[in-house]
Amino acid sequence: MVQKYHSPVRVYKYPFELVMAAYQKRFPTCPLIPVFLGSDIIYEHRSEDRSLHVVERSCKLNVDAPRLLKKIAGVDFVYFIQKNTLNWKDRTLQIEARNETFSTRVLVNETCSYSVHPDNEDWTCFEQTASLDIKSFFGFENSVEKIAMKQYTANIKRGKEVIEFYLNELISQGITHIPKWTPDGSDWHPPISGAPPCPADGSRTDQQELCMLGLGRGEAGGNGTETDGIKLEAEYIERYLGQLTPMQESALIHLRQWLKETHKGKIPKDAHILRFLRARDFNMEKAREMLCLSLSWRKQYQVDYILQTWHPPSILEEYYAGGWHYHDKDGRPLYILRLGQVDTKGLLKAVGEEAILRHVLAISEEGQRRCEENTKQFGTPIRSWTCLVDLEGLNMRHLWRPGVKALLRIIEVVEANYPETLGRLLIVRAPRVFPVLWTLISPFINENSRKKFLIYSGNNYQGLGGISDYVDKEIIPDFLGGECMCNIPEGGLVPKSLYQSDDDNETSDHIRLWTETIYHSTCIYKGAPHEISAEILEVESVITWDFDVLRGDVVFSLFHSKRAPLSHQKDSCSVTPATCSSNNVQLIDKNWSLGVDYSWVEAPLVCREGESIQGSHVTRWPGFYILQWKMHSSSSGTSIARVDDVLASLQGCSNKCKVMYYFEVLASEDFRGSMSSLESCSGFSQLSGVTNSSNKSHSGSMISR
Repeated sequence: MVQKYHSPVRVYKYPFELVMAAYQKRFPTCPLIPVFLGSDIIYEHRSEDRSLHVVERSCKLNVDAPRLLKKIAGVDFVYFIQKNTLNWKDRTLQIEARNETFSTRVLVNETCSYSVHPDNEDWTCFEQTASLDIKSFFGFENSVEKIAMKQYTANIKRGKEVIEFYLNELISQGITHIPKWTPDGSDWHPPISGAPPCPADGSRTDQQELCMLGLGRGEAGGNGTETDGIKLEAEYIERYLGQLTPMQESALIHLRQWLKETHKGKIPKDAHILRFLRARDFNMEKAREMLCLSLSWRKQYQVDYILQTWHPPSILEEYYAGGWHYHDKDGRPLYILRLGQVDTKGLLKAVGEEAILRHVLAISEEGQRRCEENTKQFGTPIRSWTCLVDLEGLNMRHLWRPGVKALLRIIEVVEANYPETLGRLLIVRAPRVFPVLWTLISPFINENSRKKFLIYSGNNYQGLGGISDYVDKEIIPDFLGGECMCNIPEGGLVPKSLYQSDDDNETSDHIRLWTETIYHSTCIYKGAPHEISAEILEVESVITWDFDVLRGDVVFSLFHSKRAPLSHQKDSCSVTPATCSSNNVQLIDKNWSLGVDYSWVEAPLVCREGESIQGSHVTRWPGFYILQWKMHSSSSGTSIARVDDVLASLQGCSNKCKVMYYFEVLASEDFRGSMSSLESCSGFSQLSGVTNSSNKSHSGSMISR
């Protein structure tokens, strides 16, 4: 497996020329880089106007590896080739490095760049990308990779320290300004022109001390703002996201870049992306899968707008004994829940699971918002909140089976979509029945979350070692023996006169998270495409679609036929897609011939896992239009799989694709106004780009990724 690293942007708040002068002072020798033993120039070129200097060197390094590995490899030194292009006119330095020793076994490639800050010409930016691919190394591939990555991450920031050391040295010598290169400046000389020729190109020999065993040393970072089109800067990460290792920074940058390339519209905030990476121990692939599923879920159930659209029923406001209450000693928002005073059965009977779940989601969204506010207020990253749960009053009525079932479903939703948002859970006054409840729910709670639980029985929460270690005494609520008045509802039994049927619930106007949805999901297997059809009676009608590829790669096609497809009356989504089966459906008759019985009206589109596709087609002919999703494979042709292939394809085949889709048929004049139902103008889970269709042509589509 190829190990990759991508640095954030590091910003030196000094002009490019001064940074280059500091850079050059590191050579020919540097006490801070003892592993560099020397170099030989194998190619050098200077332009006549001295604006460009290109040099290529063979550099020698001392091997920093265990004695046994040195003995097996038979070398004490390694060599690498480094090419540097210093452009004084454009004020850039490009550095390319690759290993020469063991190049058939280990491939090390590194690219670094210095350039002028786009918003301040007196600042200098540094960026780095690197890769390590160990093909073979005498059977020690895993050991070499671990050594390489350990040494690499340990040395990432040393490059910055070297630059800053020499910048300070220059300033102490009174050198604070170096003139820029000018075309007619005959008296201009490269900075520190008296320095030996070796460093004049800006060599980064210290980067290569891990040439045989790993990557180079990184230098990255700076002041950043959280804007979709702006690269992450190290100073911004430290200020707003917290301390990350170099590889954690790299994982964040890679996942963020992948989202920008595949998900049009506003991508999640960096803190949100980081939560999913933490939940999967910074495994990029696992975090990406989890995040994409969550983004689709947010889009499907309009969670982005829940703080604006959700208005709790009056029963919840009166009987749900929970609310926000200042913050803990670490600056985390503090939420207090008097669970023992909550009549779970009464609330479920009065408002239903849907309302309670939406209320919990609104609390989770509010918690994220408060974390952002506290981060700005306290000047330190606040990425999670603290929950204080009072269990006084908990008894067997809380173990009511439907109530426990609802609780488990809520936990499942929260765990999947709000990972790493719980900083600490303080459970106080746990009664004797609590172990029974804990046994039921703990298997559904992520192990990392369980480690954050602190449980106090009786009055053990008071005094030294109690909740006062985490919450300031002056804000401990009065009902826990503190002096702070808490405005959280006291809860209590919900009168049975307030119980309602499902049809009477106040949430009936909302999309129901567990039952009703305008989106549908289907699995697609090899040899078993999913097809839906729409009957068009009037030309220039518009078919619109919006779908997310949740798993696997699929090919999307749109066909037209004058003949009704197989089982059209039963399985068609003619006008109302909600009637369509969510399972795999095939409509094209196996005896039909492509080009005779039906034809393409949109070219097949390969859609990759995680992509979100939105498009439209203005119809030219009446008849039946068939939307098809099928599994993509490099060897797949243009033939359409049939129903009788399904059983054979499923036997022994565990691979499958999954798509969440929505489509609608509109009159042409209604098309533009209806697009608001498919677009999200502000929520960060907007996966699809804005579609701007021109109805001037009779046929056309737009597909956004």
